[in-house]
Amino acid sequence: MSLLEVSHLRKTFNGSVVAVDDVSFHVAEGEIFGLVGPNGAGKTTTMTMLAGLLKPDRGSISIQGHPFDPNQYADRALLGMVPQNLAIYPDLTALENLRFFGGLYGMRGTKLRQRVAAVLDVTGLTDRADDLVKTFSGGMQRRLNFGVALLHQPRLVILDEPTVGVDPQSRSHLLDAVKQLCRDGVSVLYASHYMEEVAAICHRVAILDHGRLLECGTLPELLSNMPRELRLSISPSSAALIERLHGLAQVQPSSNGELHVTLSLNAHVERAALDEQLRQVMDVLRGCGAELQSIESEEHNLERLFLKLTGNSLRD
Repeated sequence: MSLLEVSHLRKTFNGSVVAVDDVSFHVAEGEIFGLVGPNGAGKTTTMTMLAGLLKPDRGSISIQGHPFDPNQYADRALLGMVPQNLAIYPDLTALENLRFFGGLYGMRGTKLRQRVAAVLDVTGLTDRADDLVKTFSGGMQRRLNFGVALLHQPRLVILDEPTVGVDPQSRSHLLDAVKQLCRDGVSVLYASHYMEEVAAICHRVAILDHGRLLECGTLPELLSNMPRELRLSISPSSAALIERLHGLAQVQPSSNGELHVTLSLNAHVERAALDEQLRQVMDVLRGCGAELQSIESEEHNLERLFLKLTGNSLRD
């Protein structure tokens, strides 16, 4: 069952800059849904609209089957937002921060004390509860920033780059906490530039660029059409060898006299066909008196797909 339905969202700024263009997806209950894209792809704008902080020009957002109205407290209470920039007070202690934000959520007395204690435990900050946040490491501040969004037990948690600049221990702790939310039935929208994180914890992934949704699906679905490359180094190189390999593989002579040969193997090709392709290449090598010096295999992964779809150029 879908907890969040996003349909044909569009947002422009200054009447001409299109930040989000006809984006649609859904997030199931208890699902971790990854959102990836280069800088300026529209991720943060999309999440800001989902949090009710920015009104879309067009499209709809539904939570638990009804239109999301950010002006209604009951709708806002379904969401927990963890912004990319820290939204905690450095001159307060961790305990004071959590009590303050808990109060904003309407919690008082025993309920507030219980939730604050639970969040301190989840974030691993119980022993530092009475310390000023400005004395915390970057990872500890990120964990507290994350914990604030969990105080009121939301049904959907929106995470915008939650592990930026944190140490490996804090990153591991945060990722474990996100997976626990999933096990508890909470839906998570997880935006990150760390492809290995997204691949490790997300059930489905959407790739955004220039405000548009390029691909969306499970990791096996997204990678199903990605080729695996085999790179062979062959010596010696010759004109006859290059000519005979033409049509079988990509060839590129190198400055040291070797020939670099690349085979792109489609994920859907059966093993027998792969064996036949390699056999033909090896037959050519033997016929030309060349030898295989080395072979490398590059498997398809989310990062390769991301670069294929969005390009290699730098984004500011």
